[in-house]
Amino acid sequence: MKKGRQKKVRYVQEMPKTAQFSPRGNPGRPDEAELLVDQFEAIKLYDYQGYDQSEGAQIMGISRPSFGRILRERRKAVADALVNSKTLRIRIGDVQVGVHQRKLPFRQELLSAKMSEESIRDNILRFSSSRGKDK
Repeated sequence: MKKGRQKKVRYVQEMPKTAQFSPRGNPGRPDEAELLVDQFEAIKLYDYQGYDQSEGAQIMGISRPSFGRILRERRKAVADALVNSKTLRIRIGDVQVGVHQRKLPFRQELLSAKMSEESIRDNILRFSSSRGKDK
């Protein structure tokens, strides 16, 4: 039994489409690196969709320091998988995950639609407050 505080529910926009990425051209069975769903979501929001750490944390329903910690830990694991030709496996892990069932657009799309920083944050707040209402 684990000690300490129970982890908060971490919200994701949708579950990953695949659970594993494998290097090609590597004979035998490569070692594995692990990526949890909430860590996948943090990397997606920050590195792929372009949201900053405070926006990403708000979307996921966690604190900004927790979001930053997730990014630091998992970037190292992703880099290890790439550099050392390891299979990258995505799994749910020991966290509670809530799924939104809808996607936020890329942050750059919001900026190109001439949305101000304030309206982008308002959009994120509306998205975050809709937890459990999406079907």
